[in-house]
Order: sequence, then C-alpha cells, then structure tokens
Amino acid sequence: MKTVASSQLPAPGGHYSQGVVAGNLLFVSGQLPFDPASGTFAEGIDAQFLQAMANVEAVLVAANATLASLVNVHIFLSDVAHWTTVNQHYARLLGDHKPARAIIPCGELHYGALVEITAIAELINPAQE
Repeated sequence: MKTVASSQLPAPGGHYSQGVVAGNLLFVSGQLPFDPASGTFAEGIDAQFLQAMANVEAVLVAANATLASLVNVHIFLSDVAHWTTVNQHYARLLGDHKPARAIIPCGELHYGALVEITAIAELINPAQE
C-alpha cells in the first residue's frame, strides 16, 4: 500500500490520506469542495461540485491518473434536489467515459458542504513502493 498526496490541496484535516494505492487501484478519500487557495467553499451547488471534482482530479494527477481512469465514483449530496445539476456537470466533465457511480443523498455534510466525492481509479502503471 502506498499513500498519495497532491501538493495542490491542503493537508488532510483528519487521520486519513488523500489517496491510497493498493495493487493497480487508487482509492481517493472524500473530497469536500474546499478551494485550495482560500480554504473556503464557494456558494452554490454548481461551484461546490466543480471544486470537489477538481480536488478529486488533483489526487488523480498526483498518482499519474486522469478522470478517464475512474472506475467508481460516490457523490454524497446534502439535498437530493441537487441531483439534476450534479448529473449535468458530471456528464459534461466525463463525456463518454461512464464509470460506475452512486449519488447518495445523505443530509448534512461536514462543515456545511453541499457535496463530497469519493472515487476509485485504475492505474495503468502504478508506482511500486
């Protein structure tokens, strides 16, 4: 097992790694929509979803992967009313690539975020420890 950290994101605020490589899979920890520059959330589901996805992508890049490497994505929403908006942005970002996915309405998220995203990606040539 190898941990992955993006220099583009703040260090985790809890006892976890931004990402963990096991075999040829990268497991990306839940990414909230923190703007790395300000440490705050933007207003609204559009901006928060796009930032959370950018944070997922930063972890992917740190492991030499891309959004096209995703095999499974879990999107946690504070309100099911955001489903359509999130689905539209997600489809635009991923295009023809359609990893397995779940959108989970879960109520209140940490720090009042509207969205949190976890992911699993396949690494073609994972670095060995």
